[in-house]
Amino acid sequence: MRGVLSREDILRGLRRLDERARTASLVVEIAIYGGAALCLAFDTRVATRDVDVVIRSAPQFVRAAARDIAREEEWPEDWLNDGVKGFIAASEDLRLMQEFTAPGGTGLRIFMPSPEYLFAMKCMSMRAEGLDGSHDISDIEVLADIAGIADADEALSIVEGFYPSSRIPPKVKFGVEEIMERVVSRRAAAKRKSPPRQGKRPK
Repeated sequence: MRGVLSREDILRGLRRLDERARTASLVVEIAIYGGAALCLAFDTRVATRDVDVVIRSAPQFVRAAARDIAREEEWPEDWLNDGVKGFIAASEDLRLMQEFTAPGGTGLRIFMPSPEYLFAMKCMSMRAEGLDGSHDISDIEVLADIAGIADADEALSIVEGFYPSSRIPPKVKFGVEEIMERVVSRRAAAKRKSPPRQGKRPK
């Protein structure tokens, strides 16, 4: 039984779920978050332990199909799991993944969070790097670059745009400030190392 799923593994599992939905003449909608979203939408991860989802339609069908796929692929039974539900914002920013658009009216539709929303979710679920295989801190740093987040103030403003301030623990605020300080320092160091642009020589 494999411990991680590559991008190719995830896509194969989702295509099998899509095929089952079409055979059953169902429209199945799921939203994918976490490391799997980083693999699929942003191509910043090569693998993840599981696929964090919220099942938006036909939940019993999806769970049964996911168990069947797990047996066929020799994956953990919970390769597709909804443990992320506790970190879903009341107002989400999701985009449709074009590779799965249920042509013909049936099949799988997949939604992905925007970089800003996934950044906010990662901040809210932040764990120490390495804890149970967590990549939260490095994922937050990568997403800060993808979303073009300038500093800690902007980062916290984005988090507060999705979650009420009263729901954000102090440890998250402190963690975001520390991470963004490191991101800003890294960017400044990279800028200092980059060679100056050469102006045009006079004729």
